[in-house]
Amino acid sequence: MRTTPAQLTTVGSRQQQQPMMMMADSGSREEVAVIGNIDITPTESENNIINTMVEKGTSLLKKLEINVAEAEKRTGKNTVNMQETYTVYLIETRPADTVADASSPTTPDCLWRRYSEFELLRTYLLVTYPYIIIPPLPEKRAEFVWHKLSADNLDPDFVERRRVGLENFLLRVMSHPVLCKDKIFFLFLTEEKGWRDAVLETGFQDKADSRLKSLSAMFRVKNPDKRFTTLKQYSDELNAVISQLLRVRARVADRLYGVYKVHGNYGRVFSEWSAIEKEMGDGLQSAGHHMDTYAASIDDILEEEEHYADQLKEYLFYTEAVRSVCRKHELIQYELEVAAQDLASKKQQREELATGMVRVFSLKGMTSKLFGQESQEQRESRLAVLEQSIQEGEQTLKEKNAECQEFVQTAWEDIERFKEQKDRDLREALISYAIMQISMCKKGIQVWSNAKECFNKMRGMKDTPTLIKPGPVFSKPDKREDGDQHHTSEHLGDNTHTHTLKHTHT
Repeated sequence: MRTTPAQLTTVGSRQQQQPMMMMADSGSREEVAVIGNIDITPTESENNIINTMVEKGTSLLKKLEINVAEAEKRTGKNTVNMQETYTVYLIETRPADTVADASSPTTPDCLWRRYSEFELLRTYLLVTYPYIIIPPLPEKRAEFVWHKLSADNLDPDFVERRRVGLENFLLRVMSHPVLCKDKIFFLFLTEEKGWRDAVLETGFQDKADSRLKSLSAMFRVKNPDKRFTTLKQYSDELNAVISQLLRVRARVADRLYGVYKVHGNYGRVFSEWSAIEKEMGDGLQSAGHHMDTYAASIDDILEEEEHYADQLKEYLFYTEAVRSVCRKHELIQYELEVAAQDLASKKQQREELATGMVRVFSLKGMTSKLFGQESQEQRESRLAVLEQSIQEGEQTLKEKNAECQEFVQTAWEDIERFKEQKDRDLREALISYAIMQISMCKKGIQVWSNAKECFNKMRGMKDTPTLIKPGPVFSKPDKREDGDQHHTSEHLGDNTHTHTLKHTHT
């Protein structure tokens, strides 16, 4: 049975592998949903509570629990009847009031969606809500990869990260005060078969602005809004900064991977060395084991890093959504300017008809001189048509002006909301990344401390030096400058110790 809006009442999202968590903001009863990207320690989890993901105080997020539970690889025929392999994702939804009652949990409603269906949903939202910064989808193919990371979009690790990203996308939309109320979005979550037909019936594709039209407006608009111009410039700069940051991170990951793996050579050498030692063998073997552990830990470390990289990538893709809003404003502003210019031209024509004077050179003025003036009836007829056209132009200008003002107001409200979200998310993501790096360094220190203890035990082993039996020691005579030679011997018990006495002359 499908879920209806009347059945819904709170939300969070609980995953089997990467749980969603709900918490109350300090001093507030509003709930916050947070994605836990990976299995982390309680300390790291606490640091990630505010990190990225979803906004608070929205209706659908409080009513419905949702998660993308798993991914599955399938094979089938595409639209051109060719065999292809693709991935589908299982979306689970249930009313949140049933989640709260742990004694009798209900089975969630489940449906499968392809990545292309997520793309269709986002395109629909972009066209329907041009004044909103639509949350981005995770990357379709891996970008900014380091050499040990697969760029295959069917790679299990990549599919898992994309699953987390798709869930994040749904939670972002659910948390938005406007997008969460969209009927098509609700059908996407609850109707597997009829959803695509429903979204196509909206005719959103006919409303989509062509990129060429937007590009033309960008270059031809005469009075752009400085706020949107500044925002667009900031979006471009943010895109460049995050791109560079991700490239640096990829290079660091490559080098770090090499450094850690080279430590495996320490382990091999220590193990081989231990085989030829008796007293030091155990210490060398233990030190080699610590080096092997250190070398193997880099795989988990870089896997964790990828989740932080994905959070940065989300805002890399967000910059394009910001630019989309700016382009739409440029197009509306351009249409407003065209309407105003058209109206001004018609009013000028009316004035020229009324006075019979042509202010500027025109084809109409030349024809009047060549073929004579129009009759009074023709002029009045033209004036009547022109008056009607001016009235329509004034109405169009009024509507365009209202549309532009409404767009600016609603868009700027969403931009301010996005700025707060961005600042919070990026700050917490960078803090969590720094904490992870500190933890990684501490683990490295611990490994070398353990190795040091192994070496200390080797140094503290009981020495077994070779013993030398005591016996007589003969001294060589000391030759003085005058040629005399002196020596003395002391006899203590059975042992004879000979001391050579050297005298100096004053």
